[in-house]
Amino acid sequence: MANPSTPPVTPTLSWLFKNPVCLLGFGFGTGLAPKAPGTFGTLPALPLAWLLLQLQLPWHGLLLVAAMLFAVGIPICSYTEQKLGRQDYGGIVWDEIAAMVLVLLFVPLTWAWWLAAFAVFRFFDALKPWPIRWFDARIHGGLGIMLDDLLAAVFSLGLLWLLAELLAW
Repeated sequence: MANPSTPPVTPTLSWLFKNPVCLLGFGFGTGLAPKAPGTFGTLPALPLAWLLLQLQLPWHGLLLVAAMLFAVGIPICSYTEQKLGRQDYGGIVWDEIAAMVLVLLFVPLTWAWWLAAFAVFRFFDALKPWPIRWFDARIHGGLGIMLDDLLAAVFSLGLLWLLAELLAW
């Protein structure tokens, strides 16, 4: 890997269009946001999850689609990281998209629940409580990029489930 303080390539939209896998890794360009690329990178998950829900797949079909997004994310993030020459570059946001889709597929399809899902996921992804931080520090490459967001999604779903139970109580 190159010097971790600066990537040998400065990612731009034109660079992304020349590297289609990197375009995916950068969330169709949302990862180029100068501030909070992870937050902006989460946004493509909203229409993607909505489209997937329109297919009216059973829950296990939705889970399979989410697993596929994670599985393809490992090589996408690994390749993008290698092209940049920098480990876990903040603009690589496929992990946020895949994780947010997972969360959105399993909460009610209302603006309030989706807003709560977005806020809770961003909280866990940014804060990285234990054990998320532990895995993030020890597992690198495409798998490491994807794994911490998968864990943040699982934490998010747990908290949202608890909230739903409390509201029903």
